[in-house]
Amino acid sequence: MTHFSYPRSPYPIREDIKLAHRSYWESLAGPGSWWTGEQRVAIAGEVRNACKCNFCKQRKQALSPYTFEGEHHSDCQLPTRAVDAVHRIVSDQTRITQAYIDHNSKAGLSEEQYVELTGIVVCVFSIDEFNRGLGLELEPLPDPRAGEPSYYRPAQATRGTGFVSMIPSDGAIGAEADLWKSRTANVLRALTLVPDALRDWMKLAAAQYLSMEGMANLIGREDRTINRMQMELIAGRVSSFNECFY
Repeated sequence: MTHFSYPRSPYPIREDIKLAHRSYWESLAGPGSWWTGEQRVAIAGEVRNACKCNFCKQRKQALSPYTFEGEHHSDCQLPTRAVDAVHRIVSDQTRITQAYIDHNSKAGLSEEQYVELTGIVVCVFSIDEFNRGLGLELEPLPDPRAGEPSYYRPAQATRGTGFVSMIPSDGAIGAEADLWKSRTANVLRALTLVPDALRDWMKLAAAQYLSMEGMANLIGREDRTINRMQMELIAGRVSSFNECFY
């Protein structure tokens, strides 16, 4: 099966977007740093479940997410805390706290697992929203591949800036030298505890939005229908609507 052919799209889809989506689906299906391929695909499934989860909708309206009890709409293939983390990131991310992440870690959902899970949620939700925006059905999830996680954690990752350990701004060295050249933003460093999660996101964002190098081009690219100012206006409006911290 060839994923992301977009035969029913009302608009022509650039080839680089198709390739980026297919590349991520291939990555999603295999073992990651802290989750197996089967678990990674299950996380993707929970991203979709969260979009139709009545408990999430009701909890978001509650004064505190910690006092409202119930059960998520879930396929139950993941630990309960992993399911809740996926749903929380999708539906109520602005109320995620340091205490929430630390409590999860003590209960068995490590910060490494949490970061990889977050990376999957961000990529899958972004691809799904692309399809929804075009009025298309969501792409079937890939068949998981066997294999064990690498359990790789970059030695230079430390606590300090955010809720989880991150590579410092001058720490893109060694195996992580490809992550950035001279400087980067905290919004990207947030995924660096699992470097492959950041790599996957940057590849996807380069096609759907702008590459890291393209960020320095204030005019825009010739292969984009709208110019850079229009892109930033849309991005800013969406960020405001989503109550983005940045």
